[in-house]
Amino acid sequence: MKPPRFEYLAPASVDEALEMLAAWGERAKPLAGGQSLVPLLNFRLVRPDALVDLNGLGELAGLREEDGWLAIGAMTRQRAVERSPVVRARCPLLADAMPLIGHFQIRNRGTVGGSLAHADPAAELPAVVTALGGELVVRSRRGRRTLPAAQFFQGYLTTALAPDELLVGVRLPAAPPGTGAAFLEVSRRHGDFALVGVAAQVTLDGDGVCTRAAVALTGVGPVPVAAEDAARLLVGQRPGPALFEEAGRAASAGLAPDGDLHASAEYRAHVAGVLTRRALARAAERAREAGR
Repeated sequence: MKPPRFEYLAPASVDEALEMLAAWGERAKPLAGGQSLVPLLNFRLVRPDALVDLNGLGELAGLREEDGWLAIGAMTRQRAVERSPVVRARCPLLADAMPLIGHFQIRNRGTVGGSLAHADPAAELPAVVTALGGELVVRSRRGRRTLPAAQFFQGYLTTALAPDELLVGVRLPAAPPGTGAAFLEVSRRHGDFALVGVAAQVTLDGDGVCTRAAVALTGVGPVPVAAEDAARLLVGQRPGPALFEEAGRAASAGLAPDGDLHASAEYRAHVAGVLTRRALARAAERAREAGR
């Protein structure tokens, strides 16, 4: 398959890219790593009149710590995040999720912002941002705004981005001491999108009591699902098998995933509970190791 004809635009700055998006409106699409957009073009599922290539905009790449947050530019390659010692030290959940994204060839080109803006509900990065209560930074000629995950992800492949807006970065809270994390998923083959995935992070104090917990599910709805009831069960408790089992039941309760030829709705809901239990157990064990 070949893509439809389009104008190729190569801005030299973010401001120029925003000018182009404002001028073309809904007829233009930003091009980041292309790992999501190019297949859609080739199957002619999207037909933009213009592509705004962001690959020359180095100002949108890189990661840094700032005021207790990890700030990641939208054009930061996924492989760079995977290899970053800063990410491993300050955001263990993100570090655990990165190797599960496709294959390393995909991660060499794929970008953090591209995955988040594509908003596939089975993808790993939207679940990480949802679990951690991250913030998505958006710019247009009209100004800049910061959105929580719950506002940014609005439906299947749908975000709060207006046609003239560009996702320029994401901010994730840095993990406090005594934090462990785990990202687990079930897929048909390694590198495939997950049928179900679970992002879990746990923080323990010196006595082994949980002070913070977060759980988010992927593949069980049109957007990532924050399993707040499951996470709340752990806070103030010393996590153990019985508590993890209860949290798994809480995570799967009330889910209404779609079924398809790969997995029934009942299977997805059941696996969500099982993976929540396992992910929380692994995250808690890593939190204990981090606190030693």
